[in-house]
Amino acid sequence: MSVTLKVEEREVRPRSLRKQLRHEGKALGVVYGYKVESTPIAFDEKALIKVVREHGENALVALQIGGKKVNTLINKLDMDIFTPTIKHVEFIAVKMDEETEVETDIVLVGEAAGAKLGGYLSQTLFKVTVAATPDKLPERVEVDVTNLNLGDSLSVSDLPEEKEYRIVTEGDIQVVAVVESTLEADLEEADAEESAEATEEVSIEEQTEEKE
Repeated sequence: MSVTLKVEEREVRPRSLRKQLRHEGKALGVVYGYKVESTPIAFDEKALIKVVREHGENALVALQIGGKKVNTLINKLDMDIFTPTIKHVEFIAVKMDEETEVETDIVLVGEAAGAKLGGYLSQTLFKVTVAATPDKLPERVEVDVTNLNLGDSLSVSDLPEEKEYRIVTEGDIQVVAVVESTLEADLEEADAEESAEATEEVSIEEQTEEKE
């Protein structure tokens, strides 16, 4: 499924034109790729923000430009770090029957059994690379951690297989593990140190009393 975004070709000169477009609520970008020469474009900024919010950055975006429809993926989205505005976007035109690779988020689902027993759920990998035709790319990869007990872990090779896409990230990379709570371990270590110090103090006092 694709979403539609209306765009218009824009001139790159003069530079003042960019400020004018942004003042009108437009974002700037470029589209290039399969059967498309590099073309500077402008479009409604809020429309693209809505697409990304609802469908993710791997959404298939059908650009309507010059009376034509161009199927694209967002290759690079440059956001302003201080304001929720788009600085620049690169759209890459794709061939619909050709497999492509993108990164997608790993989302943990459920509450791990080991976490309920005091363990800590540690996620060490947050994205994987997947391959699929443009219309089958997933917004995210969900991982059910419900049955993970203390000491259990999941690697990329343990992620569920899907018909629509395949995961190409190396299978031996760890994704998530249930480990002993660092806080509890620190408290136990602190208690042990305090106990050792107390024992040492008592021993010193006893030795002093014997000398007296």
